[in-house]
Amino acid sequence: MSDPPDPRRAELAAALTAVRERIAAACTRAGRAPGEVRLVAVTKTFPAADAALLTDLGMLDLGENREQEAVDKVADLRELRPDAPVRWHMLGRLQRNKARSVVRWAAEVQSVDSVRLARALDRAAVLAREAGERTEPLDVLVQASIDGDPDRGGCPLDTLNMLADEVARSSELRLRGLMAVAPRAMGPGEAFGSLARAADRLRGDHPAADELSAGMTNDLEIAITHGSTCVRVGTALLGTRRLASP
Repeated sequence: MSDPPDPRRAELAAALTAVRERIAAACTRAGRAPGEVRLVAVTKTFPAADAALLTDLGMLDLGENREQEAVDKVADLRELRPDAPVRWHMLGRLQRNKARSVVRWAAEVQSVDSVRLARALDRAAVLAREAGERTEPLDVLVQASIDGDPDRGGCPLDTLNMLADEVARSSELRLRGLMAVAPRAMGPGEAFGSLARAADRLRGDHPAADELSAGMTNDLEIAITHGSTCVRVGTALLGTRRLASP
């Protein structure tokens, strides 16, 4: 007898299809190919069992916001799906003293917002390589603060290139581009337009840094219109359920 259908798998499959259709439609309207936009599933506050089901559905780019939660989830998923070639993305604000832990599991850190954090990640990546915990450089996105609010994280737009230069000098970090979250007090069109101009300036100095991570559940279409190459989606994929003990 075959196993009974898994309601959660069906729920996730339907949500994943819907999100991919939204991305494809937004790309069509913007005159872009859907393959230009990568989807990262934000699994924060959801259990490793959900992450495992997503990998079964072909979703292999997974993102976390909190280092402490991610460490346990990465280990749990490795037990559940040992052969899944998952790329984990660190998306949330990161303290420098967590750099050593993050480089053990993250393929990419999207929230580098200071020279001191970049240097901490560089040192941690060197140690990880020496310990046999990494074989590749750590992919890095510089997080931009579109409105300059220091409480929300991110690097002010007028100092982005200086931070990018610091990342680019490292042999253990690989500069991929920019990430940002649209400020609540600013319309997403205005915010992502400003970010797109900053990305253009960055590519002038670093042509290979062509990733633009912008757009989430509520604003991914607008972000794609303004050139986003990576959208980070949690609620539209996983719903609003939460772990009992985040």
